[in-house]
Amino acid sequence: MNLQLLIRQYLSYRKSLGWQECSESGYLGGFGRFLGPDADIADVRIEHVQAFLAGTGPLTSTWHTKHTMLRSFYRYAVSHGYVAVAPLPTTVPKRPPRFVPYIYSHEELRRLLQAADSVRRRSDCCLTPITIRTILVLLYGAGLRLQEALNLNSADVDLNGSLLTIHQSKFGKSRLLPIGPQLKQVLAQYSQARLAKPDAPFFTTRTGARIRDEVVQEYFRILCRRAGICRNGGAGEQPRLHDLRHSCALHRLTSWYQQGADVQKLLPHLSTYLGHVDIGSTQVYLTMTPELLNEASNRFERYAVKGGRHE
Repeated sequence: MNLQLLIRQYLSYRKSLGWQECSESGYLGGFGRFLGPDADIADVRIEHVQAFLAGTGPLTSTWHTKHTMLRSFYRYAVSHGYVAVAPLPTTVPKRPPRFVPYIYSHEELRRLLQAADSVRRRSDCCLTPITIRTILVLLYGAGLRLQEALNLNSADVDLNGSLLTIHQSKFGKSRLLPIGPQLKQVLAQYSQARLAKPDAPFFTTRTGARIRDEVVQEYFRILCRRAGICRNGGAGEQPRLHDLRHSCALHRLTSWYQQGADVQKLLPHLSTYLGHVDIGSTQVYLTMTPELLNEASNRFERYAVKGGRHE
C-alpha cells in the first residue's frame, strides 16, 4: 500500500469521526513526504521513523507530538492489515522541560506601545503606527492568537455590539468574543482611520492588503529592542509576540485573585474566551509568577484564618 495514499485514507477516516484537522495532520503529511511519493507502508523501517522523529535540530516536545501521531496512524495500519507491526522506536526519550512563556509586566507593555507610537511614517514601512499599536493592544486585550487577529474582516468587528467574531481558529472552531470599553475605543479609533468594505481585511497594509504574520513578527522584534524588552538567557526570538496571549491570561487570573473572585468557577470562562477545547489547554498559560503566587498565598491565608475562627 502506498504510504502517502494510506495517510490520506487515514486522515479521511479520522475526519469522518468528527476529528478536526490540526498541526498533527501536517506532521503526518510531512512523514509521507519524508519517505517519498513511491514509498510503500510495508517498506518503512524503524530507522526511517527514527530519522523523521529526530529531525535536524535539538530534541523538543515536537518529537513526542510526532511520535504520538505516528503511533495512532500505525495502530490504524496494523488493525487494517497493511502491516504486521509498527516500526516505532521502543525507547522514548524523556520530555524536555516545558517551555516557560515570558510574562510582560504592565510597565513593559506601556513601553512596547510607546515604541509602536514612535514608529516613523516612512515610505518603505508597510504598516502605519496606529496599525501596529492596535494589533498589539488587541492581542493582549482579547488574548488572541496572531493569525486570529490578522484573519479578521471588517464585518467581524462589531463595535456597536462590542463583539468580535473569530472564524475557524486553531482547533477549527469559531467563537464570539465580547470586548470591553477600552479595547472597543482603540478599535474604533483604528477603524475611523481607514475606509474598508465589510468583506475587506480589518488590518491592512498601507496598500490595503491583508497583513502577513511574518511582517508583524518583524516589526515586533524592532519594537522590543526599542523598548528594551529582552529575556535573559532566552534562546531564539525571545520574548515572543505570542507571549502577549500568555500575559493576558495570567494578568486576568491575578486580577481575579485580587478582587476576591471565585477563580475555580471563572477558569472555564477564561478557557472558552481563549478558544481552548478544555481547561487543561488553558493551564499552559497560567504560568506561576511571584505576583500570582503572592495573591494565591494571601487567598489561602485568609481562608485558613477564617476556617480557624470557626473551629
